[in-house]
Amino acid sequence: MARTPPSRQSQARILADLRLAAKRGDRAALALALDRMRTFAHSPRYWEKYLVLLGNPLARLVDLLVIKQGERIAQQKGWRLPRAAPAGAAKPRKGKAGAARPRRRRSAPSGVQPSLFE
Repeated sequence: MARTPPSRQSQARILADLRLAAKRGDRAALALALDRMRTFAHSPRYWEKYLVLLGNPLARLVDLLVIKQGERIAQQKGWRLPRAAPAGAAKPRKGKAGAARPRRRRSAPSGVQPSLFE
């Protein structure tokens, strides 16, 4: 079987570029790091390296803000957020007798406020 050549992309180089971009505001370093991270994130060859790279807080922040690969990872693994219940399907509270309590309505303000435009 043919062996794949070693990668020219390295986690250390990506993290160094991210640190430089964070420290000095270097846009070129950020662009290089983003490009390399996208290469890691979107190719199956570098998938495991990308997951290791996400252990770094700077790389995780870039992933959350720019690449958004974390959402794809969650979808592939089958992780789902619990769905919110519809507003109309709220469970009624039961009192001592087992009947639903009537909701209180706010009373109208006692004094009428004059209009600002008159």
